[in-house]
Amino acid sequence: MHIRMILICLTCTPTYDISQVMGVPAKLTERQIKFAELLVYNEGRISASEAAYQAGYKTRPRQAASELRNPKKSPLVVRYIGELRAEVQEKYGISFERHITELAKIRDDARAKGAWSAATNAEVARGKAGGLYVDQKLIMTGNIDNLSEQELESRMKDILKDHKDIIEGTATDILQEEPETEENIKKLN
Repeated sequence: MHIRMILICLTCTPTYDISQVMGVPAKLTERQIKFAELLVYNEGRISASEAAYQAGYKTRPRQAASELRNPKKSPLVVRYIGELRAEVQEKYGISFERHITELAKIRDDARAKGAWSAATNAEVARGKAGGLYVDQKLIMTGNIDNLSEQELESRMKDILKDHKDIIEGTATDILQEEPETEENIKKLN
């Protein structure tokens, strides 16, 4: 037996078998398996360094997490993480058929409860997912260069008509301010 195999047998560490990669052990250790499982099953809830710490890498968890996710240093761990992620994606992943079916179930439940708004929203979401609705936004910018001569004249007449009082200065509601005197102050009080 190789020395490595003897050490593994003596420590009784459960392992995950993967084919031999040149210069890398052919099996995952218990801590590597635990790290990968913590990382994948708690994705978004704990960081990679927290997963490494919880897996037993107490001294330098950030460095251990980095090395364990590096395919050059730990290809077996990276492959195992990939396999776990594929399992999770298969179990909880989204597909068009599953999405449409789930929206239909939500719509039917809402309709049965008389929640018409929720039922309508679920049906609209199904339609969007199915490509029946197209959100379209048009941004139009005006440019004087794109207008014909008649359009320019028409637009200028509209502007003159809309702002006639300002342009001609025909406003009659201009008040003159009275100077502050003791008499005027008494009138205000």
